[in-house]
Amino acid sequence: MDEFILKGHKFESRLLTGTGKFADKNLVAPMLEASKSQIITMALRRINFSNPKENILNYIPKNITLLPNTSGARDAKEAVKIAMIAREAGCGDFIKIEIINDNKYLMPDNAETVKATKILADEGFIVLPYIMPDLITAKRLEDAGAAAVMPLGSPIGSNRGIITKPLIEMILENNRVPVIVDAGIGKPSDAALAMELGCDAVLVNTAIATAQDPVRMGRAFALAVEAGREAFLAKIAEEKRYASASSPLTDFLDLGGNK
Repeated sequence: MDEFILKGHKFESRLLTGTGKFADKNLVAPMLEASKSQIITMALRRINFSNPKENILNYIPKNITLLPNTSGARDAKEAVKIAMIAREAGCGDFIKIEIINDNKYLMPDNAETVKATKILADEGFIVLPYIMPDLITAKRLEDAGAAAVMPLGSPIGSNRGIITKPLIEMILENNRVPVIVDAGIGKPSDAALAMELGCDAVLVNTAIATAQDPVRMGRAFALAVEAGREAFLAKIAEEKRYASASSPLTDFLDLGGNK
């Protein structure tokens, strides 16, 4: 079986999902079943023990790995604080680092992300940092102890697809840890493309949660991720500039009448 491994933790699915933007929280569990996703991310502010109806943990099956994120953090110090609170709340050791202080484009702060990753990895967290695709940052994150790197495909929530493809390819050619494309994936075909490139997984939230049928869309993304991974493992044929016939054009009929 082609397992997806993060710091010794094995998963069958290479599709990570999220809890944000669902019109109805009751759709989260059936979406997870349809998509086969085994890891789901959520913001700490959605954990509300005083109000069970608003506590997102009550809508996530117990067999799903929680990936709390540090949404709202503006620097490494705030990200570390949020991660520690999430651990104390019983969310486990997985953490997705999101450090954003750009309110217009919501681009992650790579420098502060490296700082937070080092601190949290040393504290035993399984750190998945969300970054603007940059080879040097990716290498620094590996050295800092990141379990994976999560370059964005396009601005978060934009559904614009993999517009950072050349930058992601640089990371793929040089990485030692898994690469998970996060943010901007809008269609199953975008997820398939990421997997065909050799990415280890994708994280999809907006495209699933805001679809008219999130459950069916979750299933569609599961199929796309599986197809993209199979295509990558099968070694996709190289592109050619000119036509190349799949069947011989000669030696079948002697059009000149010669025997």
